Amino acid sequence: MTQNPVTTAFKAQRTAVEQSQSMTHDALEAQQASFSALADMVSASESMMEQSTELSKSTIHASLDALEANMPEDAADFAEMREMVDEGFDAAAETQSQTVEAVVEAIEESGATYEEFSEGYAEVVDNSFDAFLEAHEQMESSVAEVAENVEEATEEFDVSA
Repeated sequence: MTQNPVTTAFKAQRTAVEQSQSMTHDALEAQQASFSALADMVSASESMMEQSTELSKSTIHASLDALEANMPEDAADFAEMREMVDEGFDAAAETQSQTVEAVVEAIEESGATYEEFSEGYAEVVDNSFDAFLEAHEQMESSVAEVAENVEEATEEFDVSA
């Protein structure tokens, strides 16, 4: 096929369509990666929450120690207070841990569901782009043939004049 303005235009269109197809796949992959990144971020935050809980618990224990040191002996049952603080923080930590696990599991399930969806969507997109490119190629061939015929007819017309 000869190179002319028509084939150049078709080539530019084909390149743009192929780039759109590639960008569609890139977008699907980026969205899939975001699920993994979010699950990792939530999992990592669990460690930070545990550290915060331990710091708060230690602060309360230090306050109880300071209070106990400044009160008469047997003024209050500080051992029982410490035990209540520990039980409260342990229960909260367990609830936090279960919540984080549930959130991570939900994110991972959503990621798996999205992956199934995106695979099907990508297949439909590819089929659509392939059908378009095939039709585009046929049209290019037809238009190029017509252009060549017109060019030949024009040359014959010029020769007979």
